[in-house]
Amino acid sequence: MKKGIHPESYRLVAFKDMSNENVFITRSCVGTKETIDIDGVTFPLVKVEISNTSHPFYTGKMKLVDTAGRVDKFYSRYGQKKK
Repeated sequence: MKKGIHPESYRLVAFKDMSNENVFITRSCVGTKETIDIDGVTFPLVKVEISNTSHPFYTGKMKLVDTAGRVDKFYSRYGQKKK
């Protein structure tokens, strides 16, 4: 690996899956303005739309996640009607 290109500000960060409210903690250097308290400890919070706990590949369940009307935009663009 090249030296001097990796950040040195890794810290524990909480990631929250907004589709099922699952929270997991891992080391990251992502910047965030929000925080969350877990077991009396405050962590920086990053909200994600989908994670391994809600992704169809990992869960085996087909689930439609429509954020900001992407499905409707697709149907209107390609002329298919919703069923």
